[in-house]
Amino acid sequence: MNQLDQSKKSDLLSLSFEELQALVISIGEPKYRAEQIFPQIHRGISPDEMSNLGKKTKEALASVSFFYLPTVRRKLVSALDGTVKYLFSLRDGHSVESVVMRYKHGITICISSQVGCRMGCAFCASTIGGKVRDLAPSEMLGQIIAAERDLGERISGIVMMGIGEPLDNYDNVLKFLRLVGHEKGLNIGYRHISLSTCGLVDKIARLAKEELPITLSISLHASDNETRSAIMPINKKWSVEQLLDACRDYYAVTGRRISFEYTLIAGKNDSPENALHLAKTLNAHLRTKGADSSFPIHVNLIPVNPVTETGFSASDKNAIAKFASVLEKKGIRATVRRRLGSDINASCGQLRRAEEAKETE
Repeated sequence: MNQLDQSKKSDLLSLSFEELQALVISIGEPKYRAEQIFPQIHRGISPDEMSNLGKKTKEALASVSFFYLPTVRRKLVSALDGTVKYLFSLRDGHSVESVVMRYKHGITICISSQVGCRMGCAFCASTIGGKVRDLAPSEMLGQIIAAERDLGERISGIVMMGIGEPLDNYDNVLKFLRLVGHEKGLNIGYRHISLSTCGLVDKIARLAKEELPITLSISLHASDNETRSAIMPINKKWSVEQLLDACRDYYAVTGRRISFEYTLIAGKNDSPENALHLAKTLNAHLRTKGADSSFPIHVNLIPVNPVTETGFSASDKNAIAKFASVLEKKGIRATVRRRLGSDINASCGQLRRAEEAKETE
């Protein structure tokens, strides 16, 4: 079946349970067929493989829908900590990356939400070449399902911090979140899901009203507008002050802690003075102006990953320690993210770029 044929049919894995019920009824099947099909496709079983469906049901379903999982194009396994990096091929030939990380509390996967990214952050490999297209809910789910099937293990946590800006693909991401938490599907708890955004203020306001108890992570990376605008073009549309006000409002509505990501770039944003300004800015906007003085501020410090095209280098250990110390003294919890999979360049975007470069040689 070619892609044109598929485009006229329903993407089975992107359907909500209610939409699947409507689909099976439309082909003359009883409503309970959705109870049989939904759990199985969320385990990666195609309708053709389902032993509890008859031949006529399978043929009728195939006439109105398609089922597709991403396939493993490349797989790298860290000899240091068991981190697994996948390059998945999608049905149109494009590819995205996912990273599976092992922790004491379980297995977490970092997934992509777009092919490429249009946000233009100066330190990020994912945005080089721009955005190609959004991922469908099925393609986000598919990364998790394909990884589970390959590993033979259950994944219990999700980080939406791979290729793409999740809130730039808002509707598909919201549908994905509701699907991945469905009790008949993968049933991954929302409190085990973290969504990272570079700061789309209008979408943060929308997300606050969705009643999804996920963790919101803000890619901040600088606390003054001049520095942030230089490395993150989104700041030219929504300033640091506007972004932090949106975060304060998000917490007021949801009660959910927000994590702030801060990539440390040597000579750019890693001085003790930068740390002091960051602390003052966060405290001023999140713990005053009528906000709860106990607002739980947590900053993840991330040494920048070396990407050839950016020319940026990571801060040294002493600079990182001083930066964290300044934040702690100002009442802000700071942790330095442990870099998993360092021997396989586990940060997203680099493997896809390498494969694209091979294809153009």
